[in-house]
Amino acid sequence: MNTLPVGVQSKDIVYDNYPIEGFETIKRAGFSCCDFSLNAYLTNTSLYSLKLNDFFSQSVANLEAFFTPHKEAAKIAGIQINQMHMPYPMYIPDATAEINDYLMRTVAPKSLEICAFFGCPYIVVHGFKLARNLGSEAAEWEQTEKFLESIAPLAKERNITICLENIYTNIGSHIIEGPCCNAGKAVERIDKMNEKYGAGVLGFCFDTGHANLIGIDFEDFIITLGNRLKVLHIHDNDGIGDLHQIPYTFTRNRENVSSTDWEGFIRGLRGIHYDGVLSFETAPVLSSFPQMMKQDVLRFIAQIGSYFAGEMQ
Repeated sequence: MNTLPVGVQSKDIVYDNYPIEGFETIKRAGFSCCDFSLNAYLTNTSLYSLKLNDFFSQSVANLEAFFTPHKEAAKIAGIQINQMHMPYPMYIPDATAEINDYLMRTVAPKSLEICAFFGCPYIVVHGFKLARNLGSEAAEWEQTEKFLESIAPLAKERNITICLENIYTNIGSHIIEGPCCNAGKAVERIDKMNEKYGAGVLGFCFDTGHANLIGIDFEDFIITLGNRLKVLHIHDNDGIGDLHQIPYTFTRNRENVSSTDWEGFIRGLRGIHYDGVLSFETAPVLSSFPQMMKQDVLRFIAQIGSYFAGEMQ
Protein backbone atom coordinates (compact mmCIF):
# COMPACT_ATOMS: atom_id res chain seq x y z
CA MET A 1 0.00 0.00 0.00
CA ASN A 2 1.28 3.47 -0.89
CA THR A 3 2.05 5.75 2.03
CA LEU A 4 1.68 9.51 2.19
CA PRO A 5 4.52 11.67 0.86
CA VAL A 6 6.64 13.56 3.38
CA GLY A 7 7.90 17.13 2.99
CA VAL A 8 9.97 19.79 4.74
CA GLN A 9 10.59 23.54 4.52
CA SER A 10 13.17 24.89 2.10
CA LYS A 11 14.28 27.48 4.68
CA ASP A 12 17.90 27.03 5.78
CA ILE A 13 18.32 24.20 3.28
CA VAL A 14 17.80 25.65 -0.20
CA TYR A 15 19.88 28.74 -1.00
CA ASP A 16 19.50 31.10 -3.94
CA ASN A 17 23.10 30.92 -5.08
CA TYR A 18 23.06 27.12 -5.58
CA PRO A 19 19.56 25.64 -5.06
CA ILE A 20 20.34 22.19 -6.48
CA GLU A 21 22.49 21.36 -3.44
CA GLY A 22 19.62 22.11 -1.08
CA PHE A 23 17.02 20.13 -3.00
CA GLU A 24 19.39 17.18 -3.25
CA THR A 25 19.93 17.39 0.52
CA ILE A 26 16.16 17.21 0.99
CA LYS A 27 15.93 14.22 -1.33
CA ARG A 28 18.80 12.34 0.31
CA ALA A 29 17.16 12.76 3.70
CA GLY A 30 14.10 10.85 2.49
CA PHE A 31 11.66 13.63 1.58
CA SER A 32 9.80 13.79 -1.71
CA CYS A 33 8.11 17.18 -1.22
CA CYS A 34 9.03 20.70 -0.18
CA ASP A 35 7.27 23.64 1.44
CA PHE A 36 8.94 26.52 -0.38
CA SER A 37 9.56 29.36 2.08
CA LEU A 38 8.43 32.32 0.00
CA ASN A 39 8.09 34.28 3.24
CA ALA A 40 11.89 34.33 3.44
CA TYR A 41 11.97 37.02 0.74
CA LEU A 42 10.00 39.51 2.85
CA THR A 43 10.31 38.45 6.46
CA ASN A 44 7.87 38.91 9.30
CA THR A 45 10.54 40.63 11.40
CA SER A 46 10.97 43.23 8.67
CA LEU A 47 7.24 43.72 8.26
CA TYR A 48 6.59 44.10 11.97
CA SER A 49 9.33 46.76 11.93
CA LEU A 50 7.48 48.45 9.02
CA LYS A 51 10.41 47.81 6.69
CA LEU A 52 9.77 46.73 3.11
CA ASN A 53 12.17 45.63 0.41
CA ASP A 54 11.68 45.78 -3.36
CA PHE A 55 11.77 42.03 -4.05
CA PHE A 56 8.08 41.75 -4.92
CA SER A 57 8.18 45.03 -6.85
CA GLN A 58 9.91 43.20 -9.68
CA SER A 59 7.89 42.23 -12.73
CA VAL A 60 6.41 38.75 -12.86
CA ALA A 61 8.82 37.94 -15.69
CA ASN A 62 11.81 38.95 -13.57
CA LEU A 63 10.53 36.97 -10.60
CA GLU A 64 10.09 33.90 -12.79
CA ALA A 65 13.63 34.35 -14.11
CA PHE A 66 14.92 34.62 -10.52
CA PHE A 67 13.18 31.37 -9.49
CA THR A 68 13.91 29.40 -12.66
CA PRO A 69 17.08 27.81 -11.14
CA HIS A 70 15.04 26.74 -8.10
CA LYS A 71 12.31 25.23 -10.24
CA GLU A 72 14.80 23.36 -12.41
CA ALA A 73 16.80 22.18 -9.40
CA ALA A 74 13.71 20.78 -7.68
CA LYS A 75 12.82 18.88 -10.85
CA ILE A 76 16.33 17.46 -11.20
CA ALA A 77 16.39 16.38 -7.55
CA GLY A 78 12.94 14.79 -7.80
CA ILE A 79 11.32 17.10 -5.25
CA GLN A 80 7.75 18.35 -5.65
CA ILE A 81 7.08 21.84 -4.34
CA ASN A 82 3.63 21.09 -2.98
CA GLN A 83 3.03 24.16 -0.82
CA MET A 84 4.30 27.67 -0.14
CA HIS A 85 3.96 30.25 2.60
CA MET A 86 3.00 33.78 1.61
CA PRO A 87 4.87 36.53 3.48
CA TYR A 88 3.14 37.59 6.68
CA PRO A 89 1.59 39.59 8.16
CA MET A 90 -0.32 40.82 5.13
CA TYR A 91 -1.94 43.58 7.17
CA ILE A 92 -0.15 45.60 9.84
CA PRO A 93 -2.39 47.67 12.16
CA ASP A 94 0.35 50.23 12.87
CA ALA A 95 1.40 50.60 9.23
CA THR A 96 0.42 53.28 6.78
CA ALA A 97 -2.34 52.68 4.26
CA GLU A 98 0.37 52.74 1.60
CA ILE A 99 2.21 49.78 3.13
CA ASN A 100 -0.93 47.70 3.63
CA ASP A 101 -2.10 48.50 0.11
CA TYR A 102 1.29 47.36 -1.23
CA LEU A 103 1.00 44.07 0.66
CA MET A 104 -2.49 43.39 -0.72
CA ARG A 105 -2.08 44.67 -4.26
CA THR A 106 1.54 43.75 -4.99
CA VAL A 107 2.96 41.14 -2.59
CA ALA A 108 -0.12 38.90 -2.48
CA PRO A 109 -0.79 38.60 -6.24
CA LYS A 110 2.92 38.30 -7.03
CA SER A 111 3.10 35.47 -4.48
CA LEU A 112 0.32 33.67 -6.34
CA GLU A 113 2.11 34.17 -9.65
CA ILE A 114 5.29 32.65 -8.21
CA CYS A 115 3.26 29.77 -6.79
CA ALA A 116 1.74 29.15 -10.22
CA PHE A 117 5.18 29.33 -11.86
CA PHE A 118 6.35 26.48 -9.64
CA GLY A 119 3.21 24.48 -10.42
CA CYS A 120 2.46 24.53 -6.69
CA PRO A 121 -1.20 23.89 -5.79
CA TYR A 122 -1.32 25.43 -2.28
CA ILE A 123 -0.21 28.67 -0.65
CA VAL A 124 -0.64 29.32 3.08
CA VAL A 125 -1.74 32.74 4.39
CA HIS A 126 -2.17 34.13 7.87
CA GLY A 127 -5.48 35.69 8.81
CA PHE A 128 -5.30 39.23 10.15
CA LYS A 129 -4.73 39.63 13.90
CA LEU A 130 -7.24 42.41 14.42
CA ALA A 131 -9.80 41.17 16.95
CA ARG A 132 -8.56 43.47 19.74
CA ASN A 133 -8.14 46.41 17.37
CA LEU A 134 -11.61 46.07 15.88
CA GLY A 135 -13.47 44.74 18.91
CA SER A 136 -14.51 41.29 17.71
CA GLU A 137 -13.49 38.18 15.84
CA ALA A 138 -16.30 38.81 13.35
CA ALA A 139 -14.85 42.21 12.44
CA GLU A 140 -11.40 40.64 12.22
CA TRP A 141 -12.69 38.05 9.75
CA GLU A 142 -14.42 40.75 7.70
CA GLN A 143 -11.05 42.38 7.03
CA THR A 144 -9.40 39.04 6.27
CA GLU A 145 -12.23 38.18 3.91
CA LYS A 146 -11.74 41.44 1.99
CA PHE A 147 -8.10 40.51 1.49
CA LEU A 148 -8.98 36.99 0.35
CA GLU A 149 -11.59 38.35 -2.04
CA SER A 150 -8.90 40.52 -3.63
CA ILE A 151 -6.85 37.50 -4.66
CA ALA A 152 -9.48 34.74 -4.99
CA PRO A 153 -10.15 35.41 -8.71
CA LEU A 154 -6.44 35.06 -9.49
CA ALA A 155 -6.23 31.92 -7.35
CA LYS A 156 -9.09 30.42 -9.35
CA GLU A 157 -7.45 31.40 -12.63
CA ARG A 158 -4.11 29.90 -11.59
CA ASN A 159 -5.70 26.79 -10.03
CA ILE A 160 -4.28 27.54 -6.58
CA THR A 161 -5.92 26.92 -3.20
CA ILE A 162 -5.27 29.59 -0.58
CA CYS A 163 -4.96 27.87 2.80
CA LEU A 164 -5.87 29.62 6.03
CA GLU A 165 -3.79 28.64 9.05
CA ASN A 166 -4.71 28.41 12.72
CA ILE A 167 -2.49 30.92 14.49
CA TYR A 168 -2.11 32.36 17.98
CA THR A 169 -1.70 35.91 19.20
CA ASN A 170 -0.14 37.53 22.26
CA ILE A 171 -1.53 39.73 25.00
CA GLY A 172 1.31 40.85 27.20
CA SER A 173 3.16 37.67 28.02
CA HIS A 174 0.12 35.45 27.40
CA ILE A 175 -0.55 33.38 24.28
CA ILE A 176 -4.21 33.19 23.29
CA GLU A 177 -6.27 32.12 20.30
CA GLY A 178 -5.63 34.02 17.11
CA PRO A 179 -7.34 33.85 13.72
CA CYS A 180 -8.81 30.60 12.40
CA CYS A 181 -8.83 28.69 15.69
CA ASN A 182 -12.51 27.75 15.43
CA ALA A 183 -12.86 24.80 13.05
CA GLY A 184 -16.62 25.19 12.68
CA LYS A 185 -16.34 28.81 11.59
CA ALA A 186 -13.48 27.92 9.26
CA VAL A 187 -15.62 25.27 7.56
CA GLU A 188 -18.50 27.70 7.03
CA ARG A 189 -16.23 30.39 5.64
CA ILE A 190 -14.30 28.07 3.34
CA ASP A 191 -17.47 26.53 1.94
CA LYS A 192 -19.07 29.94 1.42
CA MET A 193 -16.13 31.30 -0.59
CA ASN A 194 -15.65 28.15 -2.64
CA GLU A 195 -19.34 28.13 -3.50
CA LYS A 196 -19.15 31.78 -4.53
CA TYR A 197 -16.27 31.17 -6.92
CA GLY A 198 -17.31 27.73 -8.06
CA ALA A 199 -13.81 26.43 -7.30
CA GLY A 200 -11.62 25.33 -4.41
CA VAL A 201 -9.99 28.72 -3.92
CA LEU A 202 -9.90 28.35 -0.13
CA GLY A 203 -8.72 25.51 2.09
CA PHE A 204 -7.02 25.01 5.45
CA CYS A 205 -3.52 24.45 6.83
CA PHE A 206 -3.44 22.77 10.24
CA ASP A 207 -0.46 23.88 12.31
CA THR A 208 0.29 21.43 15.13
CA GLY A 209 2.54 23.77 17.09
CA HIS A 210 0.06 26.63 17.12
CA ALA A 211 -2.73 24.22 18.06
CA ASN A 212 -0.69 22.88 20.97
CA LEU A 213 -0.01 26.38 22.32
CA ILE A 214 -3.69 27.20 22.78
CA GLY A 215 -4.98 23.73 23.67
CA ILE A 216 -6.90 22.81 20.52
CA ASP A 217 -8.25 19.25 20.42
CA PHE A 218 -6.30 17.92 17.43
CA GLU A 219 -8.59 15.04 16.53
CA ASP A 220 -11.82 17.02 16.82
CA PHE A 221 -10.44 20.00 14.90
CA ILE A 222 -9.18 17.85 12.02
CA ILE A 223 -12.34 15.77 11.84
CA THR A 224 -14.41 18.96 11.72
CA LEU A 225 -12.31 20.33 8.85
CA GLY A 226 -12.67 17.11 6.84
CA ASN A 227 -11.59 17.42 3.21
CA ARG A 228 -11.06 21.17 3.59
CA LEU A 229 -7.72 20.31 5.22
CA LYS A 230 -5.22 20.56 2.38
CA VAL A 231 -1.79 21.05 3.93
CA LEU A 232 0.01 20.64 7.26
CA HIS A 233 2.63 22.44 9.31
CA ILE A 234 4.02 19.73 11.61
CA HIS A 235 6.26 20.77 14.50
CA ASP A 236 6.47 20.55 18.28
CA ASN A 237 6.80 22.85 21.29
CA ASP A 238 6.62 22.84 25.08
CA GLY A 239 3.16 24.41 25.19
CA ILE A 240 4.68 27.76 26.10
CA GLY A 241 6.61 29.04 23.07
CA ASP A 242 6.29 28.62 19.30
CA LEU A 243 9.54 26.67 19.02
CA HIS A 244 9.08 24.70 15.77
CA GLN A 245 10.99 21.67 17.00
CA ILE A 246 10.99 17.95 16.13
CA PRO A 247 7.85 15.98 17.12
CA TYR A 248 8.10 14.03 20.39
CA THR A 249 10.77 16.47 21.66
CA PHE A 250 8.81 17.71 24.68
CA THR A 251 7.08 15.86 27.49
CA ARG A 252 4.69 16.88 30.25
CA ASN A 253 6.51 14.93 32.95
CA ARG A 254 9.33 12.48 33.58
CA GLU A 255 7.05 9.62 32.57
CA ASN A 256 7.52 10.87 28.99
CA VAL A 257 3.92 11.79 28.16
CA SER A 258 4.29 13.96 25.07
CA SER A 259 3.32 17.60 25.45
CA THR A 260 1.67 17.39 22.03
CA ASP A 261 -1.21 15.03 21.19
CA TRP A 262 0.43 13.16 18.34
CA GLU A 263 -1.92 10.19 18.75
CA GLY A 264 -4.93 12.51 18.31
CA PHE A 265 -3.21 14.04 15.30
CA ILE A 266 -2.82 10.63 13.66
CA ARG A 267 -6.38 9.59 14.53
CA GLY A 268 -7.74 12.81 13.06
CA LEU A 269 -5.87 12.44 9.78
CA ARG A 270 -6.84 8.79 9.55
CA GLY A 271 -10.45 9.69 10.30
CA ILE A 272 -10.73 12.06 7.33
CA HIS A 273 -8.65 9.84 5.04
CA TYR A 274 -6.11 12.62 4.59
CA ASP A 275 -4.26 12.09 1.34
CA GLY A 276 -1.97 15.12 1.25
CA VAL A 277 1.66 15.65 2.24
CA LEU A 278 2.97 15.21 5.79
CA SER A 279 4.93 18.46 5.77
CA PHE A 280 7.26 19.54 8.57
CA GLU A 281 7.78 23.18 9.51
CA THR A 282 10.92 22.61 11.54
CA ALA A 283 13.51 25.01 10.09
CA PRO A 284 14.68 26.30 13.52
CA VAL A 285 15.85 22.78 14.34
CA LEU A 286 18.59 23.08 11.74
CA SER A 287 20.31 25.87 13.66
CA SER A 288 19.95 23.99 16.97
CA PHE A 289 22.32 21.24 15.85
CA PRO A 290 25.87 21.51 14.50
CA GLN A 291 25.96 22.18 10.76
CA MET A 292 27.67 18.85 10.09
CA MET A 293 24.61 17.07 11.52
CA LYS A 294 22.09 18.73 9.16
CA GLN A 295 21.68 15.67 6.92
CA ASP A 296 21.24 13.36 9.92
CA VAL A 297 18.69 15.67 11.54
CA LEU A 298 16.70 15.95 8.33
CA ARG A 299 16.80 12.18 7.90
CA PHE A 300 15.42 11.74 11.41
CA ILE A 301 12.55 14.17 10.71
CA ALA A 302 11.76 12.29 7.49
CA GLN A 303 11.68 9.03 9.45
CA ILE A 304 9.11 10.51 11.83
CA GLY A 305 7.05 11.42 8.78
CA SER A 306 7.31 7.84 7.55
CA TYR A 307 6.16 6.66 10.98
CA PHE A 308 3.12 8.96 10.84
CA ALA A 309 2.31 7.68 7.35
CA GLY A 310 2.54 4.08 8.50
CA GLU A 311 0.26 4.69 11.47
CA MET A 312 -2.40 6.14 9.19
CA GLN A 313 -2.79 3.03 7.06
